Amino acid sequence: MTANTDLAVEIRHLDVTFATDGGDVHAVRDVSLDVRPGEVLAIVGESGSGKTVTARSILGLLPETAAQRGAVVLDGVDVVGLSSEKLREVRGTKAAMIFQEPSTALNPVFTVGWQLAEGLRAHGSYSRAEAKAKAVEMLGRVGIPDPAKRVNDYPHQFSGGQKQRIVIAMALALDPAVILADEPTTALDVTVQAEILDLLRRLRDETGTAIVLITHNMGVVADLADRVAVMLNGEVVETGPVGQIFASPQHEYTKRLLAAVPRVELVDRALPASADASAAPVVEAKGLVIEYPGRLGSPTFRAVHAIDFAIRPGEVLGLVGESGSGKTTIGRAIAGLTPVAGGSLRVLGTEMRGVKERHFRARRKELGFVFQDPATSFNPLLTIAQCVAEPLIVHGGAKDAADARDRVDDLLEAVQLPKEFGDRFPHELSGGQRQRASLARALALDPKLLIADEPTSALDVSVQARVLDLFGELQDRFGFATLFITHDLAVVDLLAHRVVVLHKGRIAEEGTTARVLGDPQDAYTRKLIASLPVPDPVAQAERRAAR
Repeated sequence: MTANTDLAVEIRHLDVTFATDGGDVHAVRDVSLDVRPGEVLAIVGESGSGKTVTARSILGLLPETAAQRGAVVLDGVDVVGLSSEKLREVRGTKAAMIFQEPSTALNPVFTVGWQLAEGLRAHGSYSRAEAKAKAVEMLGRVGIPDPAKRVNDYPHQFSGGQKQRIVIAMALALDPAVILADEPTTALDVTVQAEILDLLRRLRDETGTAIVLITHNMGVVADLADRVAVMLNGEVVETGPVGQIFASPQHEYTKRLLAAVPRVELVDRALPASADASAAPVVEAKGLVIEYPGRLGSPTFRAVHAIDFAIRPGEVLGLVGESGSGKTTIGRAIAGLTPVAGGSLRVLGTEMRGVKERHFRARRKELGFVFQDPATSFNPLLTIAQCVAEPLIVHGGAKDAADARDRVDDLLEAVQLPKEFGDRFPHELSGGQRQRASLARALALDPKLLIADEPTSALDVSVQARVLDLFGELQDRFGFATLFITHDLAVVDLLAHRVVVLHKGRIAEEGTTARVLGDPQDAYTRKLIASLPVPDPVAQAERRAAR
């Protein structure tokens, strides 16, 4: 084909098939896309839609089991069929990648300056001193304070947002024509996400670099993208300018994707009918202090500073805040996994300060847990039925998995999974199905309190919507109290009766969800709400200008 020199990337009739033991998997089907210099193209779709495979084909990052047909022209060079040596020349100079999890993209044993300089020296004729000077310049460009000093620091000495800035600096170092950003903000807090999106926008405007954004967050798409390509089952089902896609989607799948996005609507949720408002709180904290002892002579770190809150029977309390605010620490203390240093914390009638495990063990069966990533919380060697039955067996409710099977089948059906799924292994379920099974396991012992730590942040938007709807139905049906830990304010609005906003271990604001989100009194709460991207390009542009 004849390359269009006005395009940073031109994909024509791309087909990708993976050879597997179970037969060939057709991952990408006849995809044609292009990206112009200075443009942001968002490729959106659920897991398995082919969006990441399409993007990785631009850099030749597909495994040896992949067979490609069609053309992928990158800054005038067709990368399909290039040798490994030629691909190495292309990577970094013509295209670079920003990965989802910066911690895995950075080597923990080398300074960030060394890692930046290594890429420069591998592709260019930089001396050691010149490469270090360029590394300092790039760190300053992406907003790392005091870059001349921080260039000598190691990855663990930076926050999550700063590590993502370093990965962006590495991607930009050789002035590539296009940057591939694969879920670049998924692991970040909402305020840090806003900063990274502002940075990408500024760098795009300054350098004219094209950006291919892979994401399932429609708020991020509305905030950053110029055009959108929607993928389903390996095919592009709709493409167009971002305003057109959001205002007038044509394909049914695009309509479903946009309808599934949680929005802040300020709805006051009523407590379940089974909740007894006069009963003692399930959790009550008064002057709660949680500390972590220092190591190697360093001082004690106070993670939670003398806070008060309560969770009533049948109530969902949303605990929101950025990384390091103390929200997961509080969840761990309620579960008896982190000691209480000061004040009082009563959980299910038991004082947790100074509690002995043998005294709290009897209460553990009244606690349920839903984890952020169900894949890592299930034993891969056990079937789903065996995993769900574990709490019953541990607490004496069943002799073995066979004895618990009737109860397990009821639980699976309660979370809208066919009981036959009990015979499958965790890897044979999708992310949303695994999270449903995780809910079933959490409910196995009819808990009075459920602790849910970011249970939907790793899920696609439509899967997240189904899991959240299910969570709300189960909470109304069973009436358990819930501590819902999250940084997504739209999820809090959907589920929580009340919300506590944490900032650096202190309560910034608390109250009914509709009041806190609709009329925030604290400057930090207002900042959180302003940083949340909304799935509307026009409204988001106005919010960004106001911010």
